[in-house]
Amino acid sequence: MAGKSVSPGRPRSSSTAASSTVPCRTSSSPRSSTKNWLAWVSTSRLAEFDWTVRIAALTLAVSAVFLCVCDSGEKECAETPWSRRTSEWSVRFRHEAGARGLFHLPEIMGGGVALFDADGDGDVDLYLTNGNLDPETGAVDPKGPRNAFFRNEGGHFVDATEESGLGDLGYGMGVAVGDVDNDGDLDVYVANFGRDRFYTNHGGVFSDATERSGLGLDGWSSSATFVDYDGDGWLDLFVARYVAYRSGKRCTDAAGRADYCGPSVFAPQPDRLFHNRGDGTFADVSDASGIGRGIGRGLGVVAFDANGDRRTDFYVANDGDANHLWIQQDDGRFVDEALLRGVAYNQAGETEAGMGVLAEDLDDDGAWDLFVTHLAKETNTLYRHAGAIYRDLSGESGLAAESLAFTGFGTAAIDLDLDGRLDLIVANGRVSGGFDTGVGSSGERFSEPNQLFRNLGGGGFSPLPWASKGISRGVATADLDGDGDDDWVVANLEGSPEVWINESPLQGHWLAVRARLPEANRDATGAVVILEIDGRRMVRRIDRGGGYLSSRDAVARFGLGSTVGPARLTIIWPDGAEEVFDVSGVDRVLEVARGNGVRP
Repeated sequence: MAGKSVSPGRPRSSSTAASSTVPCRTSSSPRSSTKNWLAWVSTSRLAEFDWTVRIAALTLAVSAVFLCVCDSGEKECAETPWSRRTSEWSVRFRHEAGARGLFHLPEIMGGGVALFDADGDGDVDLYLTNGNLDPETGAVDPKGPRNAFFRNEGGHFVDATEESGLGDLGYGMGVAVGDVDNDGDLDVYVANFGRDRFYTNHGGVFSDATERSGLGLDGWSSSATFVDYDGDGWLDLFVARYVAYRSGKRCTDAAGRADYCGPSVFAPQPDRLFHNRGDGTFADVSDASGIGRGIGRGLGVVAFDANGDRRTDFYVANDGDANHLWIQQDDGRFVDEALLRGVAYNQAGETEAGMGVLAEDLDDDGAWDLFVTHLAKETNTLYRHAGAIYRDLSGESGLAAESLAFTGFGTAAIDLDLDGRLDLIVANGRVSGGFDTGVGSSGERFSEPNQLFRNLGGGGFSPLPWASKGISRGVATADLDGDGDDDWVVANLEGSPEVWINESPLQGHWLAVRARLPEANRDATGAVVILEIDGRRMVRRIDRGGGYLSSRDAVARFGLGSTVGPARLTIIWPDGAEEVFDVSGVDRVLEVARGNGVRP
């Protein structure tokens, strides 16, 4: 909260918990090997060359260390610089889809994850959605699985579901987080298959305000995001809606075996936009705003300024329908310009099965690009900003071929090595078994490897090793251990979540920015943060949305490499006003309060 003192990042943990591993011919430690490569770079004549050449050399060095290939049967494994710490962080939770071999579509779509500071103590807490509803009858089991909340106690989580009041019993899909009532606490919206729920936060204890708020949507909601789209200081809510599901429909695969129905079997739904009245209630302005005129099977949504006019726009990833890009007009209404701007279809003019979506500057040109995950045999799509339009550069980026074999859901941008470039996380998991048993009895067959991609600069990406596999859905990022880089949590359908702690040996310096407004929209959701340092210009957003069914920590994180400053920080506040700050010092969290300068 405003006025809270902020300390530099905590030192890296020396724990020896199990790390992600890949087979390797050599038994040498990759950490020491990487240090040797770094020493070579710093002492050789390579250090005389342009920084882009040095970065390329470092990329090759990391590849040599981590991307080793082993003979069959070898037991030795090389450690990668991110560690699965689910047990160490005491996350005891299993997602339940309620699958009973009847192939109900909701069984294969959840669940979501949120990382946010629920109690204002400075640590990021964890929230996970679960499935508890009979799609045949709509009945909820009062003793069945429920959503779970874990409080961060510094290096481990404690299950605080009961005392928090967040143990929703609905069939959970997505989570949106934001300070809706401007009291300094973060509130929670749960998008369900069934009836959505809204919880207001009172110092870390939540109460159900669904009925009073008017946010109790029925049907099937997927992803949602809070943002102040009209600049009045109150966070509004956009909810992506999926299909009008009917439980009696039965489908088969090409061989005539029972299988999950595709979304095209069910009617698409209009998304919903709710305006915050500022009194604890919301008005459904979907039709008046124009949002309600767009029909699709929405799964992912991200709020950002798509055309540079400093107004909030919305991009919706639709499953099998043309995507929507809702551009806000002068009068506050929205017009779908996805086709006009080149992001409705892929470069072949085809619709794809849009799942997760993010809007970030992935090529360091100062403009927001779009990345959308898709079904297997399609490609994940990178739309690069090119002036007034976007270009599908999935193939050129190296991301297309790597995604053809997998079904992508959650996605997040993360600077793994703090070099200033945003890398990518993609969570994968099948939606069709190709055999006559459902996800509940044959979950392993639905599992797929998850993926990490290093940003090489110049628009290119390359895969990184990551020993993560599951029926993975949501992904959220935050600095869980306070060491300056982002960690992440993957939500797995019919399985346990994975907590991944980033311990890359190639870490650079960093700055993290939390923007603060004095009264309304206190954590400045929707603000843009621009950092200029040593000839580089990096752009980030203060935002919790994007991805698939998930909510991340609202911080703008900048990797600086070897640069130590000084730097200039520009904040474009949600109302479009700019403020500039001079910054010195690195490896710390800055609280930037409007009109008050930088709080060390």
